[in-house]
Amino acid sequence: MKPRTTALGRASAVLLAASALLLGTLAPVASAAAVPTAAASTAAPVLTGPQLAASWAGPLSTRGRYVVDANGERFKLKSGNWAGAQGTWQGSGDVRDPANHQARQLSNNIPLGLDRTPIARILADFHTMGLNSIRLPFANALVHDTAAVPDSAVAANPQLRGRTPLQVMDAVVAALTADGFAVILNNHTTSYRFCCGLDGNERWNSGQSTQQWIDDWVFLAQRYRDDKRVVGADLRNEVRRDTWNDANWGWGDDHDLNQALEDAGNRILRADPDLLIVMEGINWQGIPTDVTPHWRPTLTPVATLSNTLIRSDKLVYSAHFYGYTGPRHTGATGTGETHDPRYEELTPDQLAQAVDDEALFVTRTGQHFTAPVWISEFGAAGRGPVDARERAWFDTFTDLLVRNDTDFAIWPLVGWSDSAGTPQDNWAMVNYAADGARLGVMDPGDWRAADWSKLIDAPARSGPVADGPRWNMLNLDHYDANTSATMLAGPDWSPGNRKGNCPDTQRLAGLGRSDSRGLCTDAGRPAKGAGAWTTVTDERYVTHGDWASGYNKLQCPDNTFAVGYSVNRNAMSALLCAPSAAALPLAGRNVWFDGGDNRPATGGSAASDWAPGYYKGQCADNEYLAGVAYTWKWNHGGVPDALLCRPLN
Repeated sequence: MKPRTTALGRASAVLLAASALLLGTLAPVASAAAVPTAAASTAAPVLTGPQLAASWAGPLSTRGRYVVDANGERFKLKSGNWAGAQGTWQGSGDVRDPANHQARQLSNNIPLGLDRTPIARILADFHTMGLNSIRLPFANALVHDTAAVPDSAVAANPQLRGRTPLQVMDAVVAALTADGFAVILNNHTTSYRFCCGLDGNERWNSGQSTQQWIDDWVFLAQRYRDDKRVVGADLRNEVRRDTWNDANWGWGDDHDLNQALEDAGNRILRADPDLLIVMEGINWQGIPTDVTPHWRPTLTPVATLSNTLIRSDKLVYSAHFYGYTGPRHTGATGTGETHDPRYEELTPDQLAQAVDDEALFVTRTGQHFTAPVWISEFGAAGRGPVDARERAWFDTFTDLLVRNDTDFAIWPLVGWSDSAGTPQDNWAMVNYAADGARLGVMDPGDWRAADWSKLIDAPARSGPVADGPRWNMLNLDHYDANTSATMLAGPDWSPGNRKGNCPDTQRLAGLGRSDSRGLCTDAGRPAKGAGAWTTVTDERYVTHGDWASGYNKLQCPDNTFAVGYSVNRNAMSALLCAPSAAALPLAGRNVWFDGGDNRPATGGSAASDWAPGYYKGQCADNEYLAGVAYTWKWNHGGVPDALLCRPLN
């Protein structure tokens, strides 16, 4: 979310509340989850463009809870949001009148400040702030806008005259990456309207189809594919309720954010396999009155329904937190405000717990959801009248980010100063007057300076990060879960059935009973061999004895291991098996889970639930899944009852 806004008017009390809901900066917070465990560095010096460029190599990927560069070195995202290209018009009045734009700042749908200051000066100020990465918001409208921006919009950068907003963004991206910054593109809005309630930008498919949204992302991924400092696709900003409906996480309809993010991420990775895929949770559900259900889910649903990509080292989750919002508070004041506490009203311990529950739990090691968490928006007003509660919250919140060694992006970076030198957006980290004069967080009088320095200079995990095992879940609740690039490139291997394929670097490790969920892992990393993968639909490969007498069995051929499965309803249909590069042991053990969970006590995503409410069977980390047993007797319905687990060596 952004600086405080007021509720949108609506005819009915319910709609007034719904709009107010969506008006508060839809944002969450951070907490104590994972502390640096390797070598910590002292405060890093401010780097010039050439120094920053020399300090890291793209593309970026992930290892456990950390983002790493192409050399496997930790790359902590110390970012800011350079807003403007998402649009600044607030939805009423003449779009050409600055008075009708956020903070009276008419961006002309390009990053703010290009009318006032040469881009090289802006980037130099970003370096002074200690940033290494930029979140660059944009609207889908920008991708299709063929009108040139007014000359006045780029008055301080005349080389950009005559360009469309997309071409201006091209130039901004090129300048940023040439100066060493990592760039993460953020789909902030559909239209150029800003921000944040019932504005037509509530969901990824508000004002456009899901297909168009994904196509726009693929277009941009291909457009910047050769620039390895364009490191990420932040898929959609602050998904929230529209007038009548909530977004959901896993219902399988056209409001299902979990499925939409996964589909978009995998399409993008097929266009550019180097990009990080950034997924933000649901920012708001429900109608904010004291008598109706409402809350800010953020990443909470990820605990039992995470995402799996065809590149398991490319997923980053994100969340937003602002002091004037809360776990169940929209941020509205007056009309539509509920009596729920705001984040700034929580004690430090309560805030830490809220941030952990809503976001930072994702950084816990060795779970199906484990990934880096990027707090890609937070902020506060640094000049003008001081809000004591907001100031205290900002200090406490930045302490949390430091304690947890959390990746972050402040909102916003650039704003305007008026003719008297007063910031029009006192949340901006650097403001430029019409004559280019600068007033920023690094200049005297901004109370945020100490907290910002604390955040930028904090000791952090640095150096090489070991590439440990991963676990990822497969969700066949409503659709196929095709996360194997190999199988996506071929024909349907189990027509008419829902099917799940592990990423190509992983194998199947477990199955849920009666819910069609699965668990994949790369623990032990058995190398796949050459040759075709085998679809098993009967018992022809059951050798070395009947390991589940009286049950139907799907068993992989010798020296192959399971990498996928298919179901009809929830009954087993087929097992997909990949060849091993080396001979595999053929002795094994049965893992029955028809009467309760049968999972390893340690490892294997043991501290998280990937099939909640259902029994789960799972091989140990040093085993491979070689077979599944099921029966239609005793009303078992053909769902899996047992696994055949064999040692990897």
